[in-house]
Amino acid sequence: MSKPLFPRNEIPLEYTWDAASVFSSDDAWEAAIREVTEFLAALESFQSHLGDSPAVLADYFDAVEQMFNQVGKIYVYASMLNTVDTGDQEAAAKADRSRSLHAQAAAVVAFAEPEILALGAETLERWTQQEPRLAAFTHYFAELERRRARVRSAEVEEILGLVDDPFRTASLTHRTLTDADMVFDPAQPADQDANPVVVAQGTIAALMTHPDREVRRTAWENYADAHLAYKNTMANNVTAAVKQHVFMARARRYDSSLEAAVGRNNIPIEVFHNLIKTYRRNLPIWHRYWRIRRRAMGVDALREYDVKAPLANNLPKIPFEQAVEWICQGMEPLGEDYVNTMRRGLLEQRWVDIYPNQGKRSGAFSSGVQGTHPFILMSYNDDIFSLSTLAHELGHSMHSYHTWQTQPFIYARYSLFVAEVASNFNQALVRARLLKSNPDPDFQIAVIEEAMSNFHRYFFIMPTLARLEDEIHRRVEAGGALSADTLIGLTADLFSEGYGDEVKVDRERTGITWAEFPIHMYADFYVYQYATGISGAHALAQKVLSGEAGAVDNYLAFLKAGSSLYPLDALKLAGVDLTTPDPVEQTFKVMADLVDRLEQLL
Repeated sequence: MSKPLFPRNEIPLEYTWDAASVFSSDDAWEAAIREVTEFLAALESFQSHLGDSPAVLADYFDAVEQMFNQVGKIYVYASMLNTVDTGDQEAAAKADRSRSLHAQAAAVVAFAEPEILALGAETLERWTQQEPRLAAFTHYFAELERRRARVRSAEVEEILGLVDDPFRTASLTHRTLTDADMVFDPAQPADQDANPVVVAQGTIAALMTHPDREVRRTAWENYADAHLAYKNTMANNVTAAVKQHVFMARARRYDSSLEAAVGRNNIPIEVFHNLIKTYRRNLPIWHRYWRIRRRAMGVDALREYDVKAPLANNLPKIPFEQAVEWICQGMEPLGEDYVNTMRRGLLEQRWVDIYPNQGKRSGAFSSGVQGTHPFILMSYNDDIFSLSTLAHELGHSMHSYHTWQTQPFIYARYSLFVAEVASNFNQALVRARLLKSNPDPDFQIAVIEEAMSNFHRYFFIMPTLARLEDEIHRRVEAGGALSADTLIGLTADLFSEGYGDEVKVDRERTGITWAEFPIHMYADFYVYQYATGISGAHALAQKVLSGEAGAVDNYLAFLKAGSSLYPLDALKLAGVDLTTPDPVEQTFKVMADLVDRLEQLL
């Protein structure tokens, strides 16, 4: 029988994240908004005066830090209320206000970068030596100089800041459809007398691992069909987002959206293309895995709803508290401080919003800003997959924690390119501990299945969506048009190549996969970084697990770097070079070894 999804107000407090630690009440949140409004007026007085003296420039940065720190907390609090109950209109209004406030703040300070650039590199270098408060800004000034050709006039920068909020509408509309308005038909068990199984954003991942093939089939089909019912609206939203990416790239004088996306982080465009080439070169490993899985399941044709079907006879049931303990054991190589901080956050400080509820946003993420705890949203389902998701998000959270504890505000955020390294690193260490600690064949198979499920997302789905993203941006840049059928057809073709002859593809339902990623397809060239991230993670995890001298210290230094280094330089500090395909090849080798081990166990 399916567990019922409770309304948000029926979820016990101890299973929810601690929004009150950000603001004690809605009134306190409102007071912070009034405070930011006053900050904005004060910041405007700096315009045309940043070059007056080093002290004035330092005063400006101090004021910006105070203002954006509050803006960040305002956004985090509103987001925490909105994402756990997307049907709550009051919470949705708060989230909208917080986004608008952030856009307003960005517009107010738009004058700053053009003014700072006008001072010249020599002046800025001299000022960092004269004014102690500016000493930390050396890398920021160098990065600003690198982007000199991309920074526009104060008036243009203000406009680009103002459009940030309305440009989010397409993504928000997509998410509102999927999280609040979309209704999924229940899955039907093979036993006709059994109760139907609830399909929801918080349950679909667990249903794809259900032992009943009919439950998996009907859940997967009903989930896809609900998205297909809105395909034209969603395609219009995605098209709008792609056009916005093209607009912003051209406004910044880039030759393409891809160049703009990687250029923000000083990443060579070859990193993207190397990933895609390496992925396609290693597709035979995937084809072999599908073949092994098909034979193990004893089916004539493997379908998409079979790729996560359980192969172990007895799947481990893992309550949340057990998951916490096993994750802490897995992360012991990083030391007591790391583990104790993580344990305290999980069991005492309520970092995690744990279980599914009605209206809760799909997926999982880690959030927060400097001055708050890291916070994790997920829908825990007492299985190995949920344990791994928790380990993954804790990687993000501990990355944020170490950055916030170490870096000044200007470097307190790290790029998406490095974000997925820390998350997958945690998963790699926890899996290694689980495989070492329990020799039971069913347990071993379950852990490997979870690993392959994660690889499926990061090393199969994400490179495929990256190829789709590249193609549709190229089409729009060339003046072409997109439609729902175009997106579905392109997606189906790309997945068919990845699945090969071993998986029978349902072109319409597989083709709508792009619509099932309501965040990823709206953040320009976000998804390829999942694949580079898992590659960096496994390369670094191998160093730590093998006991390589300095590997732990280097990794912790990476976690503490924030954006004080360029992403590729931060990773080199940790011990991995993603300018070459080697880490990607190395991680495919890790995956191939798991496939070998699974075949032996089966």
